[in-house]
Amino acid sequence: MRIKEEFAHVIKQQLEGQWDRRKIEWMIEKPKHEHMGDLAFPCFELAKAFRKSPKMIAEELSEKISASFIEKVEAIGGYVNVFLNREMITTEVMAEILAAQENYGKAIFGNGKVITVDFSSPNIAKPFSMGHLRSTVIGHSLSLIAEKCGYNPVKINHIGDWGTQFGKLITAYRLWGDEETVKKEPIKELLKLYVQFHEEAKENPDLEEQGRNWFKKLEEGHEEAISLWTWFRDESLKEFGKIYDKLGITFDSQAGEAFYNDKMKRVVELLEYKGVLVESEGAKVVPFEGMPPCLIKKRDGSTLYATRDLAAAMYRQKKYGFAKSLYVVGSEQSLHFKQLFAVLRKIGCEWEQGMAHVPFGMMLKDGKKMSTRKGKVVLLDEVLEEAVYQAMKNINDKNPHLEDKEEVARHVGTGAVIFHDLKHFRLHDVEFSLEDMLTFEGETGPYIQYTHARASSLLRKGRFNDSQQYTSAMEDSSAWPVVVSLMQFPDVIKRSFDAYDPSQVAKYVVELARAFNHYYGSVRILDDPEQIQSRLSLVHSVKIVLKEGLRLLGMEAPEKM
Repeated sequence: MRIKEEFAHVIKQQLEGQWDRRKIEWMIEKPKHEHMGDLAFPCFELAKAFRKSPKMIAEELSEKISASFIEKVEAIGGYVNVFLNREMITTEVMAEILAAQENYGKAIFGNGKVITVDFSSPNIAKPFSMGHLRSTVIGHSLSLIAEKCGYNPVKINHIGDWGTQFGKLITAYRLWGDEETVKKEPIKELLKLYVQFHEEAKENPDLEEQGRNWFKKLEEGHEEAISLWTWFRDESLKEFGKIYDKLGITFDSQAGEAFYNDKMKRVVELLEYKGVLVESEGAKVVPFEGMPPCLIKKRDGSTLYATRDLAAAMYRQKKYGFAKSLYVVGSEQSLHFKQLFAVLRKIGCEWEQGMAHVPFGMMLKDGKKMSTRKGKVVLLDEVLEEAVYQAMKNINDKNPHLEDKEEVARHVGTGAVIFHDLKHFRLHDVEFSLEDMLTFEGETGPYIQYTHARASSLLRKGRFNDSQQYTSAMEDSSAWPVVVSLMQFPDVIKRSFDAYDPSQVAKYVVELARAFNHYYGSVRILDDPEQIQSRLSLVHSVKIVLKEGLRLLGMEAPEKM
């Protein structure tokens, strides 16, 4: 039951003029204190249109509003506050969850349209560091949330396998590399060579020119350059695959930048045909007003990120016919995407309106950005291994006879790392802290997973039969905050998608877990034979929603911990 939607509809019926129901719904708040009601509608924006004070408008509206789901209406200051019919709401919300199961909160506004989600996109020949975690888990969660909203997500891993850095790496390997050493630990050794190149280049600037020349040879199909590049790419994809397996992430496409090499010439020709490409100091650019020009071709004829991303956007539109296309890429690339979308608009690609850059803050270490070229990275694989180790240690201390404890430790440890990232609003920077990540209390993944396991345990002990319909109203007043939280889940999913913000789901599951644990601590759920079925129906509802919330974040929900 979407109460905010229903309440917005009731308010709209009482308002004169073209007040949009969706805007009314967006304006509805939750009162700061429980004694002030369950929902509140602020009347301040209406004051100008009605030429009355917000307080007077609230008083007039409160006298007109009535609905079966509303118990009482009060005008408090400039707000219309409503108290919901708890018995009716509890019955309907739980009946809806128990009937829908994991489909509770599913929306259809996506109408089966395609949404491409470009995320993760690590560079080959470099380790998968904690710096790559943000794009990976945010993008994966958004693709799951989009699917929940009725879209058909296409998950794209746009591998960074092209560019001047590969000319630099080839130069470094030819100068200092050893084939046997690289074969033993490819990513570790290639990173060492990449870091050495930048250290040596400080004293010998000619190395930069050598790097550019080898990339030019790579673009021209030079046999040795292609052979080394292919080797570096194959080894990298093997290592990346191990990380994605641990995170439970799959992709529909892993076509990297190099895939678009044969498609860029047509992009340049199209830009010339449309008359938007001009020459500037020997390079070719698309100029704009109020924004730096978009560089399409360098003076030496080599291509850039923008050229490849234009080719990729056109290819994806032709292949998938997307309605929306998301790029989950760090905030530092905001100008690049503004330019990319502006070029597409300039040449008349109307489908550009469905494209969006989803920026996020940096993963910091000691307050500073992690840097691959300086060798200052924390490897994601090592963090995941440590997290799983700590989870196993915790299980051995507290529940050594737990069944399948290796699998549970993997789910809990990996979930701790994912949740630590996703609980932050994506635009905020995140300070890397292994200690905070692995805390098994408070606003953490393990806390949510443990709450789910606790609910599962109660259902087993109470021999809950989910085929039996919930019939009786609960007499537990402490259950109401849990019901209110359950009722909010569909709205949270919609808001998360609209804002491209998985942290709203993460914060929601924390609130639901807290409400449930408070209920668990104040009511002996299994002790009253007359109330046990209705109480367990509530427990089962919580279990369903917690599990689905965790799934939308890309996490598992263990039955036992």
